[in-house]
Amino acid sequence: MRVALYQPDIPQNTGAILRLAACLNVEVDIIEPCGFVWSDRRLRRAGMDYLEHASILRHQSWSHFQSNANNRLILLTTRGDTAYTDFEFTENDTLMVGRESAGAPEDVHAAMDATIYIPMHPQARSLNVALALAMVLGEAVRQTSV
Repeated sequence: MRVALYQPDIPQNTGAILRLAACLNVEVDIIEPCGFVWSDRRLRRAGMDYLEHASILRHQSWSHFQSNANNRLILLTTRGDTAYTDFEFTENDTLMVGRESAGAPEDVHAAMDATIYIPMHPQARSLNVALALAMVLGEAVRQTSV
């Protein structure tokens, strides 16, 4: 199981996701460019001392990530086809989230093996990307744990 962040904008969210991944022993792909300097103090503050335990692979571009991706690609998106609670995860999945400011572009959507969403109140627009990933990753780990 892996998680991938497509061009993350907010260092605090990225730090929180790196901390989550370190705690759950899940590898992280960062698809650049990021909307912040990688050494941003806000990234370190959110990730705390967990960053040294996170397994991070940075990709210089979407095409670089694609050429190295071997897992099934699952995008968390408000435009998803399947509720994450109805989705069958495997150990060979990469759960991807888009940019906080703009989500993932059409070419990223088109490259996915599946798109999933979190059922929400009809008047709600979206969840924080770190919170959404935590919910879905928790379910994926639950399903795939032996």
